[in-house]
Amino acid sequence: MARKIDIIDGRSALDAVRDADAAGAKPQRTDLATAVRYLLQLLDEKAPGNSVEVRVPPFGAVQVIQGPRHTRGTPPNVVEMDAATWIAVATGTEVWTDAAAGGRIHASGTRADLSDVLPVRP
Repeated sequence: MARKIDIIDGRSALDAVRDADAAGAKPQRTDLATAVRYLLQLLDEKAPGNSVEVRVPPFGAVQVIQGPRHTRGTPPNVVEMDAATWIAVATGTEVWTDAAAGGRIHASGTRADLSDVLPVRP
């Protein structure tokens, strides 16, 4: 199991990403990676399970939501997006349906709508 990200480290990385975005600068890769992984960790804590795989390449992926367990090959329920979109929907600065309608979320499968479990409230 991956090392758990401390709440202080996670919030600090998230603040650094937000500050960089507000200044029109590119966030540090380490801050972006930590913020993404921290929010994935919070999602896993809020909606544990193995029926949906949430991917935010290249930083991380997590399996969440109760339901049938997936063990081999491509999972039937996959959600994938870039880091900026993930941070926006996970923190509530953007609504899931808006990001999905805008084509920034690629979701497949009957359980691939995460609007009921987002935002995660870091």
